[in-house]
Amino acid sequence: MSKTPLTRAELDEMVAGLNKLAHNIWWTWDQEAQEIFQELSPRGWQNLYHNAVAVLHEVSDYELRVRLQDDDFAHRVRCVLKSFDAYLNDKETWTQRHAPSLLKNPVAYFSAEFGFHETLPIAAGGLGILAGDHAKSASDLGLGFTGISLFYREGYFQQAVNQDNWQTEYYTLLNPRNLPIEPVLNEKGEPLVCSVEITMTEVYFQAWRVNVGRNPVYLLDTNRPENAQHFRDLTLRVYGGDSTTRIMQEVLLGVGGIRLLRALGVQPSVFHMNEGHAAFLTLELVREKMGRGKGFEDALAATKQECIFTTHTPVEAGHDRFNPELMDYALHKFGTLLKVPFEEILGLGRVNPKNASEPFCMTVLALKASRAANGVSELHGQVSRHMWQSLYPGLTIDQVPIGHITNGIHLLGWMKGPVRRFWRRKLTSGDAENCTEAASGDTTRFWQKNPNTSWDKDINSPDFWKKMMDPAFISDEEIWALRYRLRRELIEFARRRLLLQQGARHAQMDFIAYDQLLNPDALTIGFARRFATYKRAPLIFQQLENIVRLTRDKNRPVQFIFAGKAHPRDDDGKRYIQHIIHLSKYSDMQGHLVFIENYDVHVARQMVSGCDIWLNNPRRPLEASGTSGMKAGCHGCLNLSILDGWWREGYD
Repeated sequence: MSKTPLTRAELDEMVAGLNKLAHNIWWTWDQEAQEIFQELSPRGWQNLYHNAVAVLHEVSDYELRVRLQDDDFAHRVRCVLKSFDAYLNDKETWTQRHAPSLLKNPVAYFSAEFGFHETLPIAAGGLGILAGDHAKSASDLGLGFTGISLFYREGYFQQAVNQDNWQTEYYTLLNPRNLPIEPVLNEKGEPLVCSVEITMTEVYFQAWRVNVGRNPVYLLDTNRPENAQHFRDLTLRVYGGDSTTRIMQEVLLGVGGIRLLRALGVQPSVFHMNEGHAAFLTLELVREKMGRGKGFEDALAATKQECIFTTHTPVEAGHDRFNPELMDYALHKFGTLLKVPFEEILGLGRVNPKNASEPFCMTVLALKASRAANGVSELHGQVSRHMWQSLYPGLTIDQVPIGHITNGIHLLGWMKGPVRRFWRRKLTSGDAENCTEAASGDTTRFWQKNPNTSWDKDINSPDFWKKMMDPAFISDEEIWALRYRLRRELIEFARRRLLLQQGARHAQMDFIAYDQLLNPDALTIGFARRFATYKRAPLIFQQLENIVRLTRDKNRPVQFIFAGKAHPRDDDGKRYIQHIIHLSKYSDMQGHLVFIENYDVHVARQMVSGCDIWLNNPRRPLEASGTSGMKAGCHGCLNLSILDGWWREGYD
């Protein structure tokens, strides 16, 4: 019996729904949504950084409508769109129950980078990844949250390794049309344009909106025809250029971010500075209050009650400092709007306000202008109190008002599909256990029939996870079978990537050799992160003979997979990369050690899921928190780490 074709109206509704979904990165943490876009164009999905918007541009409107006439595919699309709509319109959220005022007056969260997904590469490292996870988690909680950052149209650098095994950098231009972002428009349907004073110039900027579930993150963009080219390039690259570029980016982020919020009519309940890069927002808040008649000191005191600050680095060099001449150059026109001597502004960024030779520190400004401050782990809180004690004369280290909130991860955003299905099948209610489809692993169909099952909502509940401790409920054999599947996926991913890496350098390739690279039966140890020298990536190879012996053990073989980028100006970090690649090619580690180039969110997702051991050996106490080990842990990967950052609290 033939099926009645979908009507034009039904098709229009589904096509519009898919386009709306593609422009909301909720799909990055919903497995079924990702599978819809992957099925539309498997090769496009693979080659276009798993980008739903780009896939829809790859598929013509006619093809999409024809594909939707497939009953099974259309049914799955309807279910995903229904789940998406239910998520956006859920009224029973944590915030509705506990903090409804934050719906009207959201948290304004300022961060120089947001790491959402490989589709939108505008983050350099852990700070941005944390910000992205904060945005996703806030959405899941129903928390009023408005993010502010910059749109870097060349993003963070792409990594390649040359014939000397030396990291080289190149950049690719991001096309907003192919990204999950939307232009912010005014009532006339034109780009909303605001301005900020930088040096002696009025610099104009527009904004792009990233829909993160229920919440927006706005990305400021100075690539406007009104601006001179050097100001248009202000938002070209993540942390691009020298100190002059850096301070101008930070004026744009802080001052410009406040002005965009005002233009949008957003009235935040609190302004959260994620690291000191955004601290100039406090000066704009002071300027606003002075414009309404307050004196400088009163305006500063009132601003302090509106702001909170998270510091992320225990490394002195990690705190932005600018000399007085650069401050005067970058803030010359803006500073005159405050109508106070410029020395008073400089004093806000100095431990000793009267020390004319002391540079201006963004962290000091943020601490002085915030009602509360925190580090990102218990140990980091202690280190920060010690580091900034001189800012609070008369107080002991323990009395310094810097607390700690240990970092976390957005669990669903990092959990790979097979792992989600495994836990979903094992940890749902009795209905799921009795469902043939769920028991057989077809959890997609089970969820379509049981949309009110609350696995995704309950996943962060401690009581929910107590089930895992029952050996009768989840056996060691099941977990080991899952680990084998994930290791196999990582190894096959590594083989493909290494083949592509080598193919970029040599025309003649031995494809079969790469299909035999790495051992699916070997214990796989992973290390993937920024190649900052304090993280000591090559440390384990200082006992090379012992490590080689472990890799050659026929009964219990071991192998290593490394990935990561060094900052373009960090030659010591690049030497670490060069050393590891050299070992992988020319030492007895050959075949047991590989380095995957061009580390990004996608590579990270493969690594944290597929490795058996996650290696972490920074120089204590320089790892403020770290979260990669948490991402590994939720996949059944064990942590091998020194007691630094979050692991000092989480190891037991």
